[in-house]
Amino acid sequence: MSLKNTLTVVGAGPGDIDLITLKAIKAIKSANVVLYDALINEALLEYVNNDAELIFVGKRKGCYAFQQDQINELIVFKAKEKGHVVRLKGGDPFIFGRGAEEIDYARQFGLETYVVPGITSAIAVPAYQGIPLTKRGASESFWVITGTTKQHKLSTDVALAATSTATVVILMGMGKLAEIVKIFSSQNKQDTAIAIIQNGTRVDENVGIGTISTIEKIVEEKQLANPAIIVIGDVVKERAILSSIFTKVAEG
Repeated sequence: MSLKNTLTVVGAGPGDIDLITLKAIKAIKSANVVLYDALINEALLEYVNNDAELIFVGKRKGCYAFQQDQINELIVFKAKEKGHVVRLKGGDPFIFGRGAEEIDYARQFGLETYVVPGITSAIAVPAYQGIPLTKRGASESFWVITGTTKQHKLSTDVALAATSTATVVILMGMGKLAEIVKIFSSQNKQDTAIAIIQNGTRVDENVGIGTISTIEKIVEEKQLANPAIIVIGDVVKERAILSSIFTKVAEG
């Protein structure tokens, strides 16, 4: 890989520092500049060379360090100034991560562009809780939906998903939880199982399990908040069975 005028968009995985690929680590180590988001585990920055520049470009508590157009411009500027820019993003950069947008922008200015896929939180976080997104007899498919669109509204796909038997995974949806509950209730799914997993795969992971009719109370009791993933469907009921298996393996 030529490291002159290069952008590599890298998926950092869901939070656990071990859930990152070897290719991602190699890219981080070769970077001259690393632009990183708020959702990455900052322990991963230990792989960055001492002479590389680190720039935080994420969002914390509703405050943006940079707007997206500023990030795009910064990528190009730093690549032309210093060589290899790594754009480090939580989860997988092509799942609601705007990685494709950044690559499209960079290519207009002649940058070589690469992507290193990451383990998406949409799958890994439920898995860590023993929740399979598909299971024979429980779910034949799953939806992964953004809870907040560009217009800051709940995706209309949630209403479509609520009419199906599929598992529904909603990212960035905690602020729209009441609306989500209302949509599923309108489909007579008040008793459908739901899990909310905050800080998934991390040491401070916090989990609430209930039904559509009880989850808002559980969220209040357990003080669940973003960043969190919402999982809705019969597969959530499989969690206890899988957890007992995991426990036996660990003990063995």
